Amino acid sequence: MAHACAAHGVSQRRACKALSVDRTSVRYRSVRPDDASLREAMRAVAGERRRFGYRRIHVMLRRQGIVMNQKKLRRLYREEKLQVRRRGGRKRALGTRRPILVPDRVNVR
Repeated sequence: MAHACAAHGVSQRRACKALSVDRTSVRYRSVRPDDASLREAMRAVAGERRRFGYRRIHVMLRRQGIVMNQKKLRRLYREEKLQVRRRGGRKRALGTRRPILVPDRVNVR
C-alpha cells in the first residue's frame, strides 16, 4: 500500500481502491498492551520448573499476584515456545520376529 502511494504518487484512498483493499485495514493500529513483563514472568517460572505446562504456570503466576486470562496465557505460552516435550513411549518390536510358515498340507496349523 505504502509502496503504491510512494511509487505512483497517488493518495491512499485511490491506491486502496485500485488494489481493492479496505482503507480501515490499512490504517489499523493495534491497541493490544505490551506483554513483555508477563512473558518474562512466564519464562522465569518455566525455566525453574521445566516440566510444568501452561495450566500449572497459570497457578504459579496467580500465586505471584499476576492475574491473567487463561486464553491469553495459552497464546503467550505458545508464542514463547514453552511447550513441554513429549516423553518417549515404550519401545515395541518392529515387524515380525519369525516369518509365517505356509502350510504344505491340510490341518498343519
